[in-house]
Amino acid sequence: MNQLEILRESLGQCDEIILDALLMRNRIVEDIMAYKKSNDLPILQPEQEAKQKEWLEKRMEKKRHKAEVEDVFGSITMNSKRIQSRNLFNYNIFLIGFMGVGKSTVSNALQNTFAMDVVEMDEMIAKKNNMSISEIFDLHGEAYFRNEETNLLKEVGKEKNKIVSCGGGVAMREVNIQEMKKSGKVILLTAKPETILDRVKDSHDRPLIENNKTVPFIADLMSKRREKYEAAADIIIETDGKSELEICEELIHSLRQMDAKAE
Repeated sequence: MNQLEILRESLGQCDEIILDALLMRNRIVEDIMAYKKSNDLPILQPEQEAKQKEWLEKRMEKKRHKAEVEDVFGSITMNSKRIQSRNLFNYNIFLIGFMGVGKSTVSNALQNTFAMDVVEMDEMIAKKNNMSISEIFDLHGEAYFRNEETNLLKEVGKEKNKIVSCGGGVAMREVNIQEMKKSGKVILLTAKPETILDRVKDSHDRPLIENNKTVPFIADLMSKRREKYEAAADIIIETDGKSELEICEELIHSLRQMDAKAE
């Protein structure tokens, strides 16, 4: 056996060790999830991820291939999050509510926490049509846009373990509610009109309020939608005065309780 063959054999042995370690690690991740569930412990523990990053930084200080190793560990962490999310949510999570209640913010926070794919409905429809939402409304009309929403929900319903950030008007159509219920749970996020105005006042991609950015107008529009929003929702969460982490913890806790009752 020449030197190259010896080196390749050593590399193969390393790969076997890495593979066995990864399989063991993934089993431990599943065991941790099971322990948290059985003991009703918080799923989100950002301090643990921070501790792991600090450990890796210290271990790799002044080491060769630091960037490459950190990249590998990043992928390992991401896949651990995916295992957790599939364990928790074998369905889609639909975030509904008025504009500015925090749907995009919460969906991004959940994506970072669980490495779940996010479907931003407005963004996807705009990209498909190669124009902004305002331009779609102006060129094709609201009816066209609403049909695009329904078609997208039907596509999303073929998959699972997605976070879907819905446009403000999605829950106003009964067919949309039916499509969401087929493949997931519907979470209604709410906020006070004053909070919403503060969040959207600088945005110019909200056709329904572009020329009416006032608390009374927003409050009136919200009141007209409230009944259908609440009828569509499996869970309702107020976002005023709460951090992203607090909202996500409440959402996950509520979903776990709901799933436990269904078992």
